[in-house]
Amino acid sequence: MTARDVGAIIRERRRKLGLDQGALARRVGVGREWIVDVEKGKPRAGIELVLRTLTVLGLSLGVSEKPAPRAGKAGPAIDLDRIVDGARRTRR
Repeated sequence: MTARDVGAIIRERRRKLGLDQGALARRVGVGREWIVDVEKGKPRAGIELVLRTLTVLGLSLGVSEKPAPRAGKAGPAIDLDRIVDGARRTRR
C-alpha cells in the first residue's frame, strides 16, 4: 500500500459520507490544504494525523504480515536449463 492508496481511501470515504474537504479538515483539526495533500498521496503526512483522519471517517488501519521478497529476485523462478534444453531439441 502506498501513500497514494491511503489518500484514495480517505477521499472515497469522505465523499461517501457527504463531507467536503473543509468539513473533514475541521473534524480532524487540520487545514483543508492538509486534506488536499493527503488525498493526492503526498508521502510526508504525519502518521498521527493520518490515523486521526481515518478514525474521524470511521476507518481503521490494519497491518498484516506477508513474506519479505528475496533480495535480487524480481519475479518467479525461471528454469533456464529447461528452456535451453527445449531450444536444443527443436534445432535437431
